[in-house]
Amino acid sequence: MGFVLMFHSIVRWLIVIVGVFALGKFLAGWVRKSEFTKMDRGLSAGFSGLMDLQVLLGFVFFIWSGLAGGGFPMYRIEHMTIMLVAAVLGHLPTFMKKAENKFAIGLYAVIGALLLVVVGVARLPGGWTR
Repeated sequence: MGFVLMFHSIVRWLIVIVGVFALGKFLAGWVRKSEFTKMDRGLSAGFSGLMDLQVLLGFVFFIWSGLAGGGFPMYRIEHMTIMLVAAVLGHLPTFMKKAENKFAIGLYAVIGALLLVVVGVARLPGGWTR
């Protein structure tokens, strides 16, 4: 089970890296009034896909370690709930395909998801230092 937790911890950094890159790309696209390209859709899909992977790994770890004797303390339930909302926000650009300004929606979705990730990780003992 330690492998799942380690992989879960590594994927969070991938989410942060892709999220920061997406912030820059979406902000630049919005300011320049660019066309939302296939690369932009791929970046949005990559971010939401990493969020999905993270939720899956987290859920497996949550259930497995909880049933194996770790229990389900409130901070773990809060972490899981916040991260589920973050994953939903990460999918917002996909839901709004027909929106006029896809860059703005993508930018706000990634900002919201990353802010929730920061809060969700901070809820854990050790927070970002784990």
